[in-house]
Amino acid sequence: MPTAQSSEQPALRLILADQLTLSLPAIKNASRQDLFVMAEVMEEAQYVQHHPKKIALLFSAMRHFAQTLSEKGFSVQYFKLDGKDAPQSLEEAIKRSLAKRGFQKVVTTFPGEWRVLKMMEKWQKELPCPVEICPDDRFYVTPSDFKDWENTQKGLLMANFYRWLRIENNIFITKDKKPVGGKWSFDADNRKPFKADIKVPSPRTFQCDDITESVLDLVEEKFNHHFGQLRPFNYAVTREQALKVLNQFIDQRLPCFGDYQDAMWQDDPWLFHSHLSFYINCGLLLPQECIDKAIQAYQDKKAPINAVEGFVRQIVGWREFIRGVYWQNMPGYTEQNKLKASRPLPGWYWGKACQLNCLKSCVQDTKAHAYAHHIQRLMVLGNFALLTGINPSEVQKWFLEVYADAYEWVESPNVQGMALYADGGVFASKPYAAGGAYINKMSNYCKSCHYDVKEKTGPKACPFNYLYWDFLARHREEFSDNQRLAMIYRTWDKMDASKQEATRQSAAIFLKQLD
Repeated sequence: MPTAQSSEQPALRLILADQLTLSLPAIKNASRQDLFVMAEVMEEAQYVQHHPKKIALLFSAMRHFAQTLSEKGFSVQYFKLDGKDAPQSLEEAIKRSLAKRGFQKVVTTFPGEWRVLKMMEKWQKELPCPVEICPDDRFYVTPSDFKDWENTQKGLLMANFYRWLRIENNIFITKDKKPVGGKWSFDADNRKPFKADIKVPSPRTFQCDDITESVLDLVEEKFNHHFGQLRPFNYAVTREQALKVLNQFIDQRLPCFGDYQDAMWQDDPWLFHSHLSFYINCGLLLPQECIDKAIQAYQDKKAPINAVEGFVRQIVGWREFIRGVYWQNMPGYTEQNKLKASRPLPGWYWGKACQLNCLKSCVQDTKAHAYAHHIQRLMVLGNFALLTGINPSEVQKWFLEVYADAYEWVESPNVQGMALYADGGVFASKPYAAGGAYINKMSNYCKSCHYDVKEKTGPKACPFNYLYWDFLARHREEFSDNQRLAMIYRTWDKMDASKQEATRQSAAIFLKQLD
């Protein structure tokens, strides 16, 4: 509830689409005199062509959040995209609100993108009142905390960061600061392939209310040229609904999540994954409450340790680490291209006819749901872009556009550093390149593919097989000092010269057709 009285002049409090959390300092310290401003603006909806489902999710969640604020007694100025004289930018929305009455200051929350931070710093210089940027305390570490930790390290390794963060925050550790279960990571237990007879619970879905239906009509009208299917739309758009998704995951999916975390299955992008990244990244759920429920499930003997630790690692490990990498290396990180990849993004990523069944299936999932799980993104979509040398800027833009959980702070390091090695190994010890054997082991894509995953060269061979070796051969100079690739290069060197030539020639033919 808002503070009843305040001796201060009122503040204008800006809430962005990924800040829908009542406990944020910029929100919980508000008084009745303050005005909350929320705005659907074309500047944010169109700076890249976001998937229609992503726009609908955020606009509907924003409108429901504004309604919650009003019900709690706050004053809210909400600008709808299709409202009369709708502002075109966040700055315009702020200036209009400031012009209506006197405010002591503008209060907002540290953003998720360098672009928006620069925007806020511009406001600090140009607006007629001070602009206060509050910390985003939904994360465990601030950018400066991450920098301090990095300064104590010889190299930037997620595993070291993950251990440190768990100890610092007393997460899933014993009284003597040891990991529960005796190991910090159970990743080796999380690589079982999926099977057709395994039953997967259906995702938690929701009926659209009047607010969401109105948003869907708006998105259909304004953004029907964007890639992606808008309907059916059945995602959570309120905190209450998001909590139901979380509870269903804990009860029904978490027990098997660890075993099949890396598995892929045609026509089922959900499997046992949590589907919570949409809601954590926009603020409807808090990271801490998610891992608390998972750990409680382990303590209640309702979920095995490999599942719970794997889930904790995704949130406390990768999510926090990736954000730290982003802010520590901006500006400039998104422009890096250490492997000098320059090929344009193929139309296959936009749904054009493709004979590679794995790629086609992942794109179809993405188009339908604004979602694909992390192995689909890394080992199929990202791996193909890496092996074929697609321009990192185009790949980053695509990932940012098509996924409902994508924001630059999380998307860019995952693409630049993990998928494409475009940063030259800021935190990845080697490129995450793989041939068709990995995809065949972890999925059923290859069974109905035009290509034969067992063939290594020639027109029927799986392109991942020869593209993998061609990629390594093309970039041997760049990787000559990488000890983790030394054995792989020895394998290449032991190949018969004719086999090497056939591999390179198959790759050349495929890449020429790709162009």
